[in-house]
Amino acid sequence: MLRTPTGGAGHGTAAADERAMSIGTVLLRLRDEFPEVTISKIRFLETEGLVEPQRTPAGYRKFTAGDVERLARVLRMQRDHYLPLKVIREHLDASARGERVPLPPGGQGELADPVWEQDRGQPTAARIGRSELLATAEVSEDQLTEWESYGLIAPGPGGSYDAEAVTVARLVADLGRFGLEPRHLRAVRAAAEREAGLVEQVVAPLRRHRNPQTRAHAEATAKELAELSVRLHAALVQSALKVRFH
Repeated sequence: MLRTPTGGAGHGTAAADERAMSIGTVLLRLRDEFPEVTISKIRFLETEGLVEPQRTPAGYRKFTAGDVERLARVLRMQRDHYLPLKVIREHLDASARGERVPLPPGGQGELADPVWEQDRGQPTAARIGRSELLATAEVSEDQLTEWESYGLIAPGPGGSYDAEAVTVARLVADLGRFGLEPRHLRAVRAAAEREAGLVEQVVAPLRRHRNPQTRAHAEATAKELAELSVRLHAALVQSALKVRFH
């Protein structure tokens, strides 16, 4: 939850501080609920028009309590409803006008900052643009370009990216901090493609079926097989490491 100031003899001073917070103070207030938020993320949300802090004559940002709550709403809608920033901004603007705008159903658990796109009012596969991928995964343009050259991430139609691209980008960046470069990860990518091919062989007959329910079952089966494959892969890696370390 967001931290709130306490009252008391210095209430006037506390109220003044509440009206004018630095970006570092805002970060501390948000991190209880959003541990992964960073100053660069807050600045990005500002450049995207999601929040408009005041500026001192020297150019320093000064956030109000309303700004902090608005940022929290933005982060919740990204986390809980898979919304792209454009939709979030439109929703907040509509709320400010007193309009009631329904949100897509939530779906927590897989990504910290996933996104949705809308197609005739229905949620579809998540797609984001390049700039939003860079900001959400907190990686540089040069990093993303290099990862694409090794086939670790690939843009889809129109240069957009799916939700899994965010996860891949974050994981590749985390591995890079241990000295693992994209060229080291080609074997991981190749193994993933082989596993995907194996899953495809199993569900292919179901996907070709004329019955819509059978085809829907194929999608559920593919997801379950993918999860089992990931768990097996993790267990095999742990088992191999135990052999090497003992």
